[in-house]
Amino acid sequence: MVFIKEITSNETYVVRHPVLRAGKPIEDCRFEGDDLRTTIHFGLYENESLVAVISLFESNNSIFDEQNQYQIRGMAVIESHQKKGFGNALIIHSENYVLAKNKNFIWFNARKIAVGFYEKLGYKITGNPFSISDVGIHFVMFKNLT
Repeated sequence: MVFIKEITSNETYVVRHPVLRAGKPIEDCRFEGDDLRTTIHFGLYENESLVAVISLFESNNSIFDEQNQYQIRGMAVIESHQKKGFGNALIIHSENYVLAKNKNFIWFNARKIAVGFYEKLGYKITGNPFSISDVGIHFVMFKNLT
């Protein structure tokens, strides 16, 4: 059985760490803003095991004119569970959450290897690639949900 539910920021670490911060201290899995009341974290479970996570931050990026933006951070699926549609399910769940909050704009910094995944879901690149120290090349991506 597969289901998605709201989780705490600390619960995301079991997935964030091996996927996004492998070989680094567990503390690197904590993001600024993780525990704000406006931030929400979702976990996707398969057979009671947490295998994928996503976090939504109310955060406006000044390069966009839209108001009331949400930023995706910490999107991760355990490697052995990738290519099963779990990432898609988390993105769709997050988009529905944003729409239910009467908002309609999502943006994020996508790793180069994930750009194709997000493009298939209708997200677009803006600007030039940039490097995040110790993480790699990223692109700003966005989607207007209306």
